[in-house]
Amino acid sequence: MESFKNWMKDTANILFDDSKNDLRSLPKTVRLQILLVLSFIWTTVFSLYVFSYTTFVFGWTGLFLAHIGLIFAVYLTFKHFHRAEENSASVFKTKNFDPFKIMVLVFVIVFIFVFSKGIEVLTSPNPYSYSIPYDGSSKSVFEKWLPFSKDK
Repeated sequence: MESFKNWMKDTANILFDDSKNDLRSLPKTVRLQILLVLSFIWTTVFSLYVFSYTTFVFGWTGLFLAHIGLIFAVYLTFKHFHRAEENSASVFKTKNFDPFKIMVLVFVIVFIFVFSKGIEVLTSPNPYSYSIPYDGSSKSVFEKWLPFSKDK
């Protein structure tokens, strides 16, 4: 487990540690631009492969925004961890309640609420759902496939 943990750290450091990144000679804005262009390219390739023409725009937009959010979230997370490691002081001692920390706290609380509500909905009995019993398909898999095969 320790070797996997070290491998994950090394992998993340390749992208986000300024002293180990192959792009370290470039300015930070250029490195960020390269990551955004790569996310644009991979989002477009994946969207062309997976989505149909009618859902392409919505799928591409969602994936691209998710990539951008992921890049910024990981980058900010690593920056905050590196800063916290350099000058480790408790938030309650320094009284430094910046908006990022408040947003993270709100996100965690909302995520816990949504997750627990989902578990509650999944485990609670609902008398209105599944009122019609399902006994399975009347045809076998081979009978369903028969009209599409050459051996009719």
